[in-house]
Amino acid sequence: MGYNWPFLPFCPSFLWFCLFTARKTRWTIVNVSNNDESESLLELRHITKIFPGVKALDEVHFELRRGEIHGLMGENGAGKSTFIKIITGVHSPEAGEIILDGKPVEFKTPVEAQKAGVAAIYQHVTCYPDLTVAENIFMGHEKTSGFMKRIDWKATHAEAQRLLDQLDAKFSSYERMGGLSVARQQIVEIAKALSTQARIIIMDEPTAALTQHESEELYRITEGLREGGVSVIFISHRMEDIQRLADRVTVFRDARYIGTWPIGEISQDKLIVAMVGREISKMFPKRHIRLGEEVLRVENLTRVGFFRDVSFTLRRGEILALTGLVGAGRTEVCESIYGVFPWDAGRVFVAGKPATVRTPMDALALGIGYLPEDRQKQGLILDWAIGKNITLPSLGKYSRLGWMDEKAENAAAGTLTEKLSVKTKSIFTRASAMSGGNQQKVVVAKILTNELKVIILDEPTKGVDVAAKAAIYEIIGDLAEQGYGVILVSSEMPEVLELSDRIVVMKEGRVTACLDTAATNQEEILHAAMVIDVAHDSAARSGEAYHGRA
Repeated sequence: MGYNWPFLPFCPSFLWFCLFTARKTRWTIVNVSNNDESESLLELRHITKIFPGVKALDEVHFELRRGEIHGLMGENGAGKSTFIKIITGVHSPEAGEIILDGKPVEFKTPVEAQKAGVAAIYQHVTCYPDLTVAENIFMGHEKTSGFMKRIDWKATHAEAQRLLDQLDAKFSSYERMGGLSVARQQIVEIAKALSTQARIIIMDEPTAALTQHESEELYRITEGLREGGVSVIFISHRMEDIQRLADRVTVFRDARYIGTWPIGEISQDKLIVAMVGREISKMFPKRHIRLGEEVLRVENLTRVGFFRDVSFTLRRGEILALTGLVGAGRTEVCESIYGVFPWDAGRVFVAGKPATVRTPMDALALGIGYLPEDRQKQGLILDWAIGKNITLPSLGKYSRLGWMDEKAENAAAGTLTEKLSVKTKSIFTRASAMSGGNQQKVVVAKILTNELKVIILDEPTKGVDVAAKAAIYEIIGDLAEQGYGVILVSSEMPEVLELSDRIVVMKEGRVTACLDTAATNQEEILHAAMVIDVAHDSAARSGEAYHGRA
């Protein structure tokens, strides 16, 4: 006669001991077997997925070994998202087979995939912001006790904290999820995956919204998962992520499998060729630097609670990078300069003249343009045609006696889409139908409809693929060569070091360093972003370049 779970409280003590021992032994066996990196854990063979009019995956192959970090790369539209949804049971393939532990499986629902030990962590974390960390971790598989199966809150928080401590997280299971940074929310998602005893964790662009320091922390956690026997599929557009973490890398292109390589046997250039089907000779364009007169000066700018005493200068033809950790105040400074939020103290000069900026319209009239960090929510009206998006800030140019000159408006939009190489059938294509890289180009085109002196670009390559990044880098270089002063807000060290002429580093709302790019390195920038050295504080706030630690 077997025992049902509701009657376990009345079982003899030796049965409890046997059950506990069996569970513990099973977990130990999984960890030991996972250390054999040569053994295949998951295989996808000849996977094909078709949506109406679109073949999203075409005869795709993939193999994941036990205890392996396997990088997956490809341009937007290569099939990576569909691939994730098939592994996690959201979609079922039209053809092909999935092999787990050497046996064919079929995941008809996400619950079936989760029971098999598959978990996914997405770029945009889905959580319950008003609930605690512990509640988020155990949502859907709550820890209960007694006949009534009531939630055992003490056990819930104890186990949640144990998982957080295992990941070396520096926060409590009692904290509210909505009060955590994106980086910490991702740690909670990893803890949630471990709480389901996941053997396979899929990370989809996990570093896209993280600073360099936060990315390093995620690298450490991911490497710890590998050491614990968990297999990780790490999807990223960032070369440094894959080269730092992956044991092997697989590339998809145009919904097809291109190849798999040990990370030490393929160069960055060859990876790019595999992804885009052609060689991108210059990821970061060389430009002829001809700095002109000062176009922007910021003196002791302060917005209470966000930043204080921020000072820097910008000249014609210069690219000034603004970097720091999340929460450093970079975006808030740019929003104040653009008139989104007023500053409380300090002064701004445009072309040598004092400027009053209360609204974005004031900023545009002064010649300041702004590309926001979130292009979809702040930069575009997704249901509108790209042409209408482009001309929206400058409709007055195409209005005659209250009537719109649509011919002139469409011509201007067409000229800019061609100039920026926006891939579209026409200017009447809806913005929502564009790839991330092309959406970003449309926002840049929108800015350029005005006569500008200063262009602020807030994380312009966030969430776009490698080919789109190269195109955006070229646009940024062209803007500087045309004489615009460019402020580049970025968390990606390669583009900060390769694109900019000077680098302003911020920490906790203050400028801690202004560095000459040619005379600095990543370590010095990170030091300035993490440590405020009072000895250099006055020099840093002056906005003039100096050398040495800040």
